[in-house]
Amino acid sequence: MAAALAELRFPMREIQKLSANAKTQRYAELVREATSLLEGENDFIAGAANFSALVFHSLPDLNWAGFYLLKGEELVLGPFQGKPACVRIELGKGVCGTAASLKETVIVADVHEFPGHIACDSASNSEMVVPLIYNGSLLGVFDLDSPLIGRFDEDDAYGISEMLVVLSRSLRAEF
Repeated sequence: MAAALAELRFPMREIQKLSANAKTQRYAELVREATSLLEGENDFIAGAANFSALVFHSLPDLNWAGFYLLKGEELVLGPFQGKPACVRIELGKGVCGTAASLKETVIVADVHEFPGHIACDSASNSEMVVPLIYNGSLLGVFDLDSPLIGRFDEDDAYGISEMLVVLSRSLRAEF
């Protein structure tokens, strides 16, 4: 694990300005970094905390990156990086609750135009939420916020989804 941390890099490139091919390559690098970082770790909370830090410090123009975990009929704040956040979100409410209900990635270019948006941080202008599904069951969502309008696209959704596959390998059966 120490060797993995020593090899970890947190480059701060402007990913939005990259070509689609370069952006795909950047996410492939992040998948390799996540694999190295999470190798041998089977505690989900520890892995999710490091995953959030990796994403937050590797991608530019984020002001929040973290998890909301499904507990009963609501999403509860999990490991994250950024300012303090809303603790509980009802399924179907806001961007996170919508993505969880649909079990689909939701990209919102301008959160101020999203009906029912929950403003945990007034600096957030765009958002992407990717569901975390394990063995067919929804465990929660991974949420990314940006102060930039239109920050996220399909390449980001695919890249983060591939990274979440790496994290899912560390899930415990009893989670």
